[in-house]
Amino acid sequence: MVRIPGGAFWMGSADFYPEERPVHRVTVDGFLIDRHQVTVAQFAEFVAATGHVTTAEIPPDPALYPGADPALLVPGSLVFTPPPGPVPLDSVARWWSFLPGANWRRPDGPDSDVADRQDHPVTQVSWSDAAAYAAWAGKDLPTETEWEFAARGGLDRKPFVWGDEHEPGGRPGGNVWQGQFPWENLLTDGYAGTAPVGQFPANGYGLHDMAGNVWEWTSDYYFANHAASGKNVAPASSCCVPANPRITTPGPVDPREPYNRRVIKGGSHLCAPNYCLRYRPAARQGETEDSSTCHIGFRCIVRD
Repeated sequence: MVRIPGGAFWMGSADFYPEERPVHRVTVDGFLIDRHQVTVAQFAEFVAATGHVTTAEIPPDPALYPGADPALLVPGSLVFTPPPGPVPLDSVARWWSFLPGANWRRPDGPDSDVADRQDHPVTQVSWSDAAAYAAWAGKDLPTETEWEFAARGGLDRKPFVWGDEHEPGGRPGGNVWQGQFPWENLLTDGYAGTAPVGQFPANGYGLHDMAGNVWEWTSDYYFANHAASGKNVAPASSCCVPANPRITTPGPVDPREPYNRRVIKGGSHLCAPNYCLRYRPAARQGETEDSSTCHIGFRCIVRD
């Protein structure tokens, strides 16, 4: 783990997606954070010690999915499948598929395995799987604020974890998508899927893969923007700067989508400028707690 000093910083961005606004100043206390994302080997040790069964290995409860195709109510998870050519970007169903048998041991479906991915970030883990691992390890999942502060590496208000340039030195700064998503992957960074942890330069705090590779779970519930999140965000001119904000209560339930969402950060190997320019410290998305995919993982912290 790496010790991160406490401090104040400007959180969010006004230059990209609406959910990253408003930019606001917050403070955090110091903490320790994993140098890299939790790996397959580390997660396997946890499973061997506890017998933990992940969400993707448990059949969904039919009561929670009324009207669902019974054939889909089996253990499995979401896997990325690139289409053969350009497609409209209006539906993720064009490149995401639910595959029975996909789980952390078989992240790309039942015919895959992790024999040669022990040093890759573990994927196909839900929020509860990540939280269970963190508790077993005597750690915790970071809040969104802690994660973003660590990701910035001391570079305040810069768009990327490495600074201002999109591709420093003309090369990808992390494991992200090059080409036209979702069909054309130029593999400039050398990886079609996840990469072993630590393959790209660390940020200013010595942390690897804070941009790309896999999204990372945080402990915070998701709201569509920072102002609505209950963080008591202070105006830039105010003397009152929120300290160690945590979002421990979910927002109002939308009847059309009655599922709690948690904030994920960092982007993944599937993020591309033409679709999802979210491999930036301010970027954020909400993901349902029971979601598991081939591009979401996590790292842990220990608070002082």
